[in-house]
Amino acid sequence: MSEIQKLEPIYSGKAKTIYTTNDPAKYIAEFRDSLTAFNGDKKSEAPKKGYYNAQISRKIFEMLEENGIKTHYQGMASDVDMIVDIVDIVKLEVIVRNIAAGSITKKYPMPAGKVFEKPIVVFDFKSDEYQDPMINEDIAYALGVATYEEMASLKETALKINSILVPYFDKNGYLLPDFKLEFGRVNGQIVLADEISCDTCRIWDKVTKESFDKDIFRFDKGDLTKAYETVAKKLVPEIFE
Repeated sequence: MSEIQKLEPIYSGKAKTIYTTNDPAKYIAEFRDSLTAFNGDKKSEAPKKGYYNAQISRKIFEMLEENGIKTHYQGMASDVDMIVDIVDIVKLEVIVRNIAAGSITKKYPMPAGKVFEKPIVVFDFKSDEYQDPMINEDIAYALGVATYEEMASLKETALKINSILVPYFDKNGYLLPDFKLEFGRVNGQIVLADEISCDTCRIWDKVTKESFDKDIFRFDKGDLTKAYETVAKKLVPEIFE
């Protein structure tokens, strides 16, 4: 097969643009510097944000593949262009929570910073129109989003990913309060898709509990590019050599 070439843009999301390629089974996901929060109500740009997220996602996908997690990742076409399998996205966001933060502290009587004895796995229906409501197995099945077996598999995979990522971030000096996963179907198999980056994870300094994720943008906490660069220096030091 010849080198993968980026062709036409077919979809532009909040942080990535998807392109067709000269391989009918592959897309290229271009990581942009765009920033959105609060269902798109707040928007901005941050220099090199797309680069850092692309490189962090690359490293994490490679690590997860080495640990038996199937993903859509197929390599990099450039520093910000990720080659991915074409997948049929499952319309679910799978959120793993290790420490209480964000929306769970507003919806339930849980103090921010509470460490959960067991990770909490939450499913949200992936829909801007309906504001990504929480969903359970029965509703997912009724909507035709996923079968009961698929929901059980998604939870099992999410917890396995959590068991890999928590110690990985810990050894690099960070806590991982929560993170969002997306999955897709390819050739009848569900694989991890989208990205795992500072945009999709809450990342706190182990000592100070300072944020190094998109909460910096959400709540005007400081220089987002600098924070993402700090994480990248720990997780993907090779890109600074």
